[in-house]
Amino acid sequence: MKKLENKVAVITGGNSGIGFGIAESFKNEGAVGSIVGRTQATIDSAVARLDGKFIGIRADVTKLDDLESVFKETADKFGKIDTLVVNAGGAVEGNKMGSVADIGEADFDAYINLNIKSVYFTVHKALPYMNDGGSIILIGSIAGHRAFPGMSVYGASKAAVISFARGFSLDLLDRKIRVNTLSPGTIETPVFDKFIPEGQVDAVKKIWTDLIPAGRIGEPSDIGNAAVFLASDESSFVVGTELISDGGVTNITMFK
Repeated sequence: MKKLENKVAVITGGNSGIGFGIAESFKNEGAVGSIVGRTQATIDSAVARLDGKFIGIRADVTKLDDLESVFKETADKFGKIDTLVVNAGGAVEGNKMGSVADIGEADFDAYINLNIKSVYFTVHKALPYMNDGGSIILIGSIAGHRAFPGMSVYGASKAAVISFARGFSLDLLDRKIRVNTLSPGTIETPVFDKFIPEGQVDAVKKIWTDLIPAGRIGEPSDIGNAAVFLASDESSFVVGTELISDGGVTNITMFK
């Protein structure tokens, strides 16, 4: 029997990158459900690649009415929700990263709104539709543990996500809903092409690869496989903790 047979999942940001890698891994293990994104073309492409096991819902996770619609539509279609993956977040298009000397209120608010507020309210809006005994997976980042140049606001937001998993788990003990954080390191996603100038992508990837003890950049499937574990009954005794999937960057120091 597949690990997620008969499970219904909602994956925000499931139309590309890490989110799609999670959706694909879930599909391979028998799950169905919905993927959420903002761009219809990538949603449609992702749904086709998922063999119709997931429906696509266009929504902005920073808008509470959109979130309400996501969970209602999923529950109406599948009758229940067992697993929530709060993946939408990360870099904000149109808002820069930078040092504390450079980042003003507008950029600060954009990152906090996407990476903290939307995470909280995604969980808040999902709870009335979730089965007791379900699993919630928050996508964190190793930036919540280590400082990287120009990423102090982003890192602080991901540290908050890691804290949310502990607090939410305590809040939801009576419903036996487990909340854990899955924190990726550097993963091969379209973010490289979006935020790194053309012609510099390979050089930037080499810099990151040299920092990774495992000797390679991660693939979305690496995060997908870890998410399957956290969504499955195999992790029934894993509550309020963090699984770091980063090739050893956070916990192993390499001397070269």
